[in-house]
Amino acid sequence: MGTLEYYAAIARMAPGALAKSAVRRVQGVARQALYRRREQADEAQLLESFGATTAEALVTLALDHRASRAWCELSQRESVRAALTKLPGAKQRTQVRAAQALKQEWSVFGTPVSFGEGRPVDWSLDVLSGKRYPMEPVESLKLLVTGMDPKYPWVMGRLDSLVALAQGAWVADTQEERSRLATAFVAQTLDFLQANPVGMGVHWTCPMEIALRAANIAQALVMFAAAPEVRRPEFLVPVLGALVEHSAWVQAHLENHGAVPNNHLVSNYVGLAVVGLLFPELPGAPEQVALAVNGLRAQMDAQVHPEGTSFEGSIPYHRLSVELFTLAWLVARGAGVSLGPAYEARLRLMYVASRAWSSEVGLAPQIGDNDSGRVFPFQDRDDREQGYLSGLGAALFNDVGLAGGVFPDEAAWLLGDAGLIRFNALPVAPVPASVSFPEGGFHTLRGAGVVLTVSAGKQGQRGVGGHSHNDKLSFELHVQGRPVIVDPGTGSYTRDPALRNAMRSTAAHNTLQVDGAEQAPLDPARLFALPEDARARVVAFQPGAVHDRLVVRHDGYRGLASPVGIERTFFLDRHVRALAVGDRLIGTGRHEVVGRLHLPDGQARWCEPDAAVLARARRVQEGPEAFEARALEIGPAEAPVGWVLLERGLETSLVPSRYSPGYGRVVPAVSVEFRRQLSPPARLGWVFVFR
Repeated sequence: MGTLEYYAAIARMAPGALAKSAVRRVQGVARQALYRRREQADEAQLLESFGATTAEALVTLALDHRASRAWCELSQRESVRAALTKLPGAKQRTQVRAAQALKQEWSVFGTPVSFGEGRPVDWSLDVLSGKRYPMEPVESLKLLVTGMDPKYPWVMGRLDSLVALAQGAWVADTQEERSRLATAFVAQTLDFLQANPVGMGVHWTCPMEIALRAANIAQALVMFAAAPEVRRPEFLVPVLGALVEHSAWVQAHLENHGAVPNNHLVSNYVGLAVVGLLFPELPGAPEQVALAVNGLRAQMDAQVHPEGTSFEGSIPYHRLSVELFTLAWLVARGAGVSLGPAYEARLRLMYVASRAWSSEVGLAPQIGDNDSGRVFPFQDRDDREQGYLSGLGAALFNDVGLAGGVFPDEAAWLLGDAGLIRFNALPVAPVPASVSFPEGGFHTLRGAGVVLTVSAGKQGQRGVGGHSHNDKLSFELHVQGRPVIVDPGTGSYTRDPALRNAMRSTAAHNTLQVDGAEQAPLDPARLFALPEDARARVVAFQPGAVHDRLVVRHDGYRGLASPVGIERTFFLDRHVRALAVGDRLIGTGRHEVVGRLHLPDGQARWCEPDAAVLARARRVQEGPEAFEARALEIGPAEAPVGWVLLERGLETSLVPSRYSPGYGRVVPAVSVEFRRQLSPPARLGWVFVFR
C-alpha cells in the first residue's frame, strides 16, 4: 500500500480524521517553536514560582507544605502500611522489588540486566542486542533500526525503579534501610538526568515515555519527602527543574498528530496531570493541568466505548488504558480536582470488562497486540494478567459487581487501609456471565471452568488498525483458568518487522484462511496499520442457562476472484462440557481452506478417542455429523485437559509454531492444521471435549 492509498484508506476509515490531524500538526509546530524560544528552568525561576528566597526555603515549601492527598503523599503512608500487613506476602514482595531497584537490576522483557548498587547505568543500552543508541539530538537520531528495539532502554528509562525504592522505604523497619534506599533514589535519579540531557538520545524520542518518567519521578519524590538525603538543595533544585523540563517537552510534543490519537496521548496527559497536581507551584503547572484535565475527559470519551472496552482493538492494551486513566483519576481526586462523573462511570465499566474476560486465575486472552505495558509498578505480574483489576475496581468504586477474589497489592498502595475495609465489607459478586462487547469486538462465553473469548469487530483505533491483528473469528480458550488454545501473541515491534507481520497475520490465528489470502492487507512498511477490510460482526449472541451460542461473520475474502464470506458458530454446552465450532462458507468457485488451532506449547498428540469422549462429542449441538478416527489430545499425557475431534474428510497435521506470552519473548509451540478443498456453500467443523 503506497502513501496515497494509505491516506485514502484512513480517510475512509476515520472520516474527518485527516483534517483534524492537519490542524493538530500545525498547532504542534507552533508549540514546539514556543518551546525552543523558552528559557530552561533554573534555580531563580524555581525560587520565584514557589515564593522562596533561598534554596533551603524551597526545600521546605516544596516538600513540607503538601495540600494533596494523593496515594503517594506521606500522609497516606501509615494507612498503606496497615493494609500491606494484612495481605500475605505483600511486604516481602515490596522488599524484593526494592532490593532489585537498589542493585539496579531489571528484567527487560525477560532479559535480565544488572549494573550494581550505586554504579552508573548504561541507559542507552538495548540489552537484547547489546547495541546502544547514540547520544544525538532527537531530530537526527535514527530510532527504528532493524535488530534493535527502543522499548528495551525505555523500560529502564521510565524509572518506575524509583517508585520501587520509595515503596521499600515506606515498609522498611529501620532508619538505616530507609537511608540506604533514599541514597539510591538520589543517585539513580541524578545519574539518569546527567546521562540523558534534555532533547538528547533515545529517552527523549517518545513523549509517552517522558511523561510517565516524569510521573514516576514526581511520585517517588513525594514519597521520599521526609528523607534527609532528598532534602538537599543540590538534589532538589535539579530534580524540580527536570520535572519542569519534562512537562514542557511533553506539552510541546503532544502525541495528537496522528489521524486517530491513542494511548500515547493519554499517557502525555497523565504525566502532565500527575506532575502538575503534585507540584502545582512549578512553572507552567496550572496551564498543563488544565490542558491535561480537559484532554483526559475528551480521550476517555474518544478512546473508551460506552460499554467499557478500549478502542485499541487489543485486550492487553485495555489493561494499560485502565491503569493510565485510573492513575490520573486518583491523583486528581487526591488534589481535589474532578474529572467528572462521565469519566468515573466509564472508568468503572473498564474494570467490569476486564473481569468479564479474565479466567479464574486472572489471565486475560491475548487478543491483539501485547507490549506488556503497565503504569502501576507495584507488583510483578504475568504479562497476560488482568484479574487483579477486579479487586482494585471493587475497592475503588465500592462496587458489589466487582467484589470477591483477592484484594491486590495495587489496591493497598493506591487506597490504603480504607480501601481494604471497603473491599472486605462487600458481598462476593456472582461469577461473571457470558457477555458480548460489540463495539470493542470481543465476545466471551464462559461456564463449567471454560472461558472462550472471540474476536469479531472493527479494527482498533476507529479502523486505523494500530494494535489489531488479522484475527477475525479467531478466539482464545482457557480451561480451568489456563490458556489451552491461544492467540500466539506479538513477539516484538520494530526489532524484527518480518516477525511482527507474521504474528499479526491470518495464519497466526485460530481462524480460517482461504487460498492463502489475508483477511486484510498487511503492508510490510506500516507495522501499526491494518485496513478495515474484514468487516467482522456478530450475527447472533444467545446466552442460556445450559448452553451459549455465538454466530459471527467476516467478509475479508470478498476481494478474491471468487468471493467468499465466512460465518462461524460457537456452541458451548456446559452440561456436556464441550465446545462445537462450525464454519459455513458462502460464495462461489473452488478454494483451498485451512483452519488452525494454536497451542501455547508442544503438549499435544494424536490418539484414538475413547467411547465416552466420542459420545459426548456427538451429543453437542452444531457439531459435525461424523469425525475423523483420530483425535488431538491436548495437555500433559498424564493429565490431558481435553480432546479435539475434527470433522471427517479433513486433512490434519501437527506443525511447529511459535507462542509469545509477552513482549520480546517467543517460545516453540505447535498448532494443528486442518484443510480441505471445497466449493461453497460448504461447512466444516470440530468439537473440543473438556476433561
